[in-house]
Amino acid sequence: MIATLDSVMILDQAEDLGLSIKDSEVAHEYNEARRALQKDRDAQRLIKHFSEMKDLYDEVQRFGRYHPDYMSITVKVREAKRDMDLHETVSEFKKAERNLEDLLVEVCTLLAGEVSPSIKVPSGNPFFDNQSCGGGCGSGGSCGCG
Repeated sequence: MIATLDSVMILDQAEDLGLSIKDSEVAHEYNEARRALQKDRDAQRLIKHFSEMKDLYDEVQRFGRYHPDYMSITVKVREAKRDMDLHETVSEFKKAERNLEDLLVEVCTLLAGEVSPSIKVPSGNPFFDNQSCGGGCGSGGSCGCG
């Protein structure tokens, strides 16, 4: 690619946008929540326990309902996930992570919309997916895009 003045200016503006997002309150809240999660020994213990239970669950899933421990492992993994998700530090981190993701998806959606309204930005968020065409284009479904 030959660097033109336009492409250099776009890259500079993209870098400025990235730095603005990095310096935003949402990003600071995310980083604080991540640090708090890393320091919280109880939260780390719950995450480790859930990860171990998930590994057991994945092993049991190979055989499905025919595995003798299927029901007990299924119940235990759900309990571990619930315990992990209800821990205050984990829930605060997930909330901050979701807020940052929402900001990034919104920025991507705005940028894509400025280029062309037919650009799809997969977000995993029905609010943003419905703003374009419903998000069904890539899956072979009939989404009604024109």
